[in-house]
Amino acid sequence: MVNFLQDKEYDIIVVGAGPAGLTSALYAGRSGRSCIVLEKFSVGGQLTLIDVIENYPGFKRISGPELANRLEEQVREYNVPIRIEEVTKILDKGERKIVKTVEGEYVGKAVIIATGTKPKQLNVPGEKEFYGRGVSYCALCDGYFFKNKVVAVVGGGDSAVKEAVYLSNLAKKVYIIHRRNSFRAEKEIQKKAFATKNIEILWSTVVTSVNGSNFVESLSLKDLENNREYTLPVDGLFIYVGFSPSTEIFEGVKNEEGFIVVDGNMMTSIPGIFAAGDCMVQFKDRAWGQISVCVGDGAKAAISADEYVSKMFSE
Repeated sequence: MVNFLQDKEYDIIVVGAGPAGLTSALYAGRSGRSCIVLEKFSVGGQLTLIDVIENYPGFKRISGPELANRLEEQVREYNVPIRIEEVTKILDKGERKIVKTVEGEYVGKAVIIATGTKPKQLNVPGEKEFYGRGVSYCALCDGYFFKNKVVAVVGGGDSAVKEAVYLSNLAKKVYIIHRRNSFRAEKEIQKKAFATKNIEILWSTVVTSVNGSNFVESLSLKDLENNREYTLPVDGLFIYVGFSPSTEIFEGVKNEEGFIVVDGNMMTSIPGIFAAGDCMVQFKDRAWGQISVCVGDGAKAAISADEYVSKMFSE
């Protein structure tokens, strides 16, 4: 017997409660559509892991958790329920879509996938073994545990450099380890890192292993320019080497890299199933990894889903 969690069907089901998903829900609610948001972990997605945001329009400076809270409040004003439930599958039944979760099933006329991304791993010895014991992918979550200690941050993009600056206010010493000889991060973020006295940058360097007994004690490094290997004593390692899409459960709508492919209306190759945010790419474009872009994607997906429902189910 099918366990339907509601005795009604929804016009739009949003999978994911990051900035793209919440924006989709906001637009769906404002358009008068019945909508529900299903989120695996916590409302806000990657936003909740960001200490400071300085490039989101309308806010000179705002924390990720605060922005997530504001988005959630806006969505709830339109009586859109947000539930913490893991989605396991989406089935296309023609005019109706079945969204399966660990607790049952939901029925919708349209679905917007906005599941975002997850941190990539270095895949070096010791990384998995010391996860939670010195290895972290979130400075905002775990930085406090390294107060007055020595830590290393791996990466050269916005997240890596920004979080290194954040950690410099807590840790005694912060190393930024980057495989190239220049950063990809925004210039303003780079300036802050270069001006911070307790940040040291190790250019053209990679981590080859994470070492320790019960907790991280050191990193094995390789200088790519001089082909020199050495050991760096540290108490913690924060990894920011990019993100991969959280799209494992979705079939038939992804490219080789796992990103969901959409057209100009944010719709996948399956009519009635849309995607928005970091988990998707439009045509052959790249994923931008910017909150403002995700918000725009979410708005477009909701508008397109609203138009789709009107066209398919008009009396």
